[in-house]
Amino acid sequence: MSAANTKAGLEGVIAGSTDICSVEQGALIYRGYEIDDLARNATFEGVAFLLLVGHKPSAVELKAFDSELKANRALPKEVCDFLKITPPMLKSGSAVPMDILRTAVSMLGNLDPQCQDNSPEAERAKAKRLTAQIPTVIGHMQNALEGKAAVAPDASLSHAANLLWMMTGVKPTAKAARVMDVSLILYAEHDYNASTFSARVICATLSDLHSAVTGAIGALKGPLHGGANEAAMDMLKEITVAHKAGTSVEDWMLQAFADKRKLMGFGHRVYKNGDHRAGILHALGRELAEQKGPEWVELFDLGERVQKIMLDDKQIHPNVDFPCGMTYFTMDIPVPQYTPIFVASRITGWAAHVMEQHAHNRLIRPVSEYTGPALSGWNS
Repeated sequence: MSAANTKAGLEGVIAGSTDICSVEQGALIYRGYEIDDLARNATFEGVAFLLLVGHKPSAVELKAFDSELKANRALPKEVCDFLKITPPMLKSGSAVPMDILRTAVSMLGNLDPQCQDNSPEAERAKAKRLTAQIPTVIGHMQNALEGKAAVAPDASLSHAANLLWMMTGVKPTAKAARVMDVSLILYAEHDYNASTFSARVICATLSDLHSAVTGAIGALKGPLHGGANEAAMDMLKEITVAHKAGTSVEDWMLQAFADKRKLMGFGHRVYKNGDHRAGILHALGRELAEQKGPEWVELFDLGERVQKIMLDDKQIHPNVDFPCGMTYFTMDIPVPQYTPIFVASRITGWAAHVMEQHAHNRLIRPVSEYTGPALSGWNS
């Protein structure tokens, strides 16, 4: 194979087909429904059903699906016991929340009686259980880290509201719950991104759904993928501190450009004209900030200045991770839990792709171009 036929990072290479999602310059479509329509009119539960089952749910189907999720929120004792011993790992820095979540999902696979069953019925059941259980893992992990008793799931709350409740022990406002709900919708699916493709490669060997999701979590952890929302907020904190110390946002950005620093939360491999998810979440996050007070609005004002400089100087638009960082920060969510929350959403897309891969499976085995030394003899 010649170098002319290869693409670094497989950019622009079509690696397969899918009925689940279409990522386009002007639209993001989940099974025939555009993301703006879903963000305005659907709930995360409805979108999860759409992705996992394959069609828009009727009112009766949605009610049953919601009840099934709520009934599966509790974790096995073994996983709860593991989460209780994780604070020393997290505090020492030997592990981050994504590592803990990855291990917990692997344990859930070990404890799931259908783990080794790749039939469509078993995979859909496992997908529902993981969708219900992952927010509980995140909540119990954060409770343990803060030295608090684990907050039990609340069946009176929606999926998004329950996630916030278990992390904080505080019932969220209707506005906060809705903002979280929309953020989960926005992050639920995005075709052959790095983590989803990782999941498909794993399950294409006929490995199980939990193994594929565990691998996908490992891929999502990286700051060039899911970890970008955490990195974007850390960058904004740094800019805020410098701004308060007298350095203008413009000067900070110019220095970052001079240092060739990678600014997280900007640019996208596919969206060259802007990520339309970003505008949806930015608007909702700013509304939430305006409800909380002027000091929270200042964060969005600063973020908007950063966005303008990037667009004016580099012609690079923000992606959804940039407003996500500001929005979750306004909701008092600890920054290290931002990417685990991404998992609480993307589990639906991953599972849909695992089921699709298994339904029409062929082992994924690309070829590579050898660029090593020329052939020589061992004894020469």
